[in-house]
Amino acid sequence: MRALTALVGALLEAWQEVRVHRTRVLLSLVGVAVAVCSLTTVVALGAIVQQANQELSERTSGRPATLFVSAFPSDGEPLDPERMDAAWAEVVERYDVTYASRLQSTTNGVPFADGNADVGTQAVDQPYGEMHRVQMLEGEWFTALDAQQLSPQVIVNEVFWDRMGRPPLSSHPVVALGGQGVPNSASGIPSGGVRAVVVGVTPSSTWDTAPSMFMLVDHMTAMQDAAAGERGASAAAPVDPYGGGAPQTQYEMWVPPELSDQLTTLVKRDLAGALGDGVEVSINRQDWATYGDDPFAVTRTVVVGIAVLVLLLGALGLVNIALVTVKQRVREIGIRRSFGATASRVFFAVMMESVVATVVAGGVGVIVSILVVQSPAVRDLVGQGMISDFPPFPADAALTGLTAATAVGALAGLLPALVAVRVKVIDAIRY
Repeated sequence: MRALTALVGALLEAWQEVRVHRTRVLLSLVGVAVAVCSLTTVVALGAIVQQANQELSERTSGRPATLFVSAFPSDGEPLDPERMDAAWAEVVERYDVTYASRLQSTTNGVPFADGNADVGTQAVDQPYGEMHRVQMLEGEWFTALDAQQLSPQVIVNEVFWDRMGRPPLSSHPVVALGGQGVPNSASGIPSGGVRAVVVGVTPSSTWDTAPSMFMLVDHMTAMQDAAAGERGASAAAPVDPYGGGAPQTQYEMWVPPELSDQLTTLVKRDLAGALGDGVEVSINRQDWATYGDDPFAVTRTVVVGIAVLVLLLGALGLVNIALVTVKQRVREIGIRRSFGATASRVFFAVMMESVVATVVAGGVGVIVSILVVQSPAVRDLVGQGMISDFPPFPADAALTGLTAATAVGALAGLLPALVAVRVKVIDAIRY
């Protein structure tokens, strides 16, 4: 209790001294506050940039841990897709994998008002949206019941939506897949091909200038079967956008990272057993957690180093002010020593003046950093509309700023405190 009382008394005394000499220390504390604000902002923006980088990677390579599964017959013949789908469905059900999807990249001819276009199409299963953080600009992602709909549903990108004239999704706009007609000016319903309803729109980046769309694999299969029945089997084969014939279906599942190695072994074993001899099964991970490297680590380290340098410059100014202040308080220190103040008490009091001052300045810098980082303008600038789970202001950034301010205060107060302790009582009284 006595020690706590002494600590509180020293803190209050230090705060009173800061208030008395506030004009002298204000300019030096401005530098400390700016440096702490810079340091905290860099740490916070580093977390946001890392989140953006991770989400951008997850849109292509999946979340940790995403297992990509492929199977190839050793004789070079195409693998029966129905056989592979059945083996895949059995494995997904056996291990109770919630997030699993097939992926098939194709192209579909779509008639627009300004002419026909071959639109890149990704046929996926419903969990794909959550697995790859697909963002929605309008509407919503496919639901679990959408595969049971008789009419195919598609989710188009913003470029596709613009070429349609940005019709409201509440009007259930329809496009023709594979048709050669144009939308009827009276009804707005396109003619020719298979009609699909647009249920959602994904945002397009500035470099994304081509129309594209998502649709469910079951809808794509049904559309191909219908085309085969009407125009023959040759018309039913999907088009490989890379010119390699019929596209291969890719299979992927999102599993807990701690179970990824075990499931890799089990899934590979079960698929190889279901598909029989002569089929090689390959499973690999491509998500960012596989590599474990932070591409922004070097940049963030350089910027943090600059902020630390600014912080040290602010501390140097604070040291100079504190030394001048101690020289002018020699008589005061001598009187306190004559009334029984110990050397340790004087040392602690002088040092705490710098610590209290820098902590207050650091708190101001952290508050300014929070206001800057959480502002909508900075979020839009850093996120570029690509972050779906925008992280809150990281607590470790605020703690880093306050810790740095406290350390700087302790270093800045060390030399003046040593000078104060060396003051002789008799000399101080004569001063």
